Amino acid sequence: MSRRDQIKLSPEEIQAFLENQKTANVATIGKNGRPHLVSLWYLPEGDTLTTWTYESSQKVANLRRLAQATVLVESGESYEELVGVMLECDVELIEDTERITEIGSALTLRYTGSEEVAAAASQFVRAQAAKRIGLVFRPTKIVSWDHGKLGGTY
Repeated sequence: MSRRDQIKLSPEEIQAFLENQKTANVATIGKNGRPHLVSLWYLPEGDTLTTWTYESSQKVANLRRLAQATVLVESGESYEELVGVMLECDVELIEDTERITEIGSALTLRYTGSEEVAAAASQFVRAQAAKRIGLVFRPTKIVSWDHGKLGGTY
């Protein structure tokens, strides 16, 4: 077995990892051909990630030209602790305000951990949804690693 095969995550491990992490680094391609990299909060749905962002953002302009992105979710403080999932994705842009509001509400709940806070923020979320767009990242290729599976050997 190759070292690469030894560190690869199973589909179940990928799903659990994405559910337990909070920040994704998202790369789109700018009009100059260079990667444009930003961090986003997300909602995991299996290996699909959903989020919202301002419609006027650079990443949305890039995605309107080329609806593809590479997403990296990674954790670990030292080499032997590195765990990560890289997703090459086709991206769907959601422009329906009700769906965007649902995404914003779900993000609020996930990141505050409180149904009370999410309910209290519902009017704010609805107002924000008018200025935002939803993004659904659907993987076409997934690469994963867990260096801890090597047991401290390289």
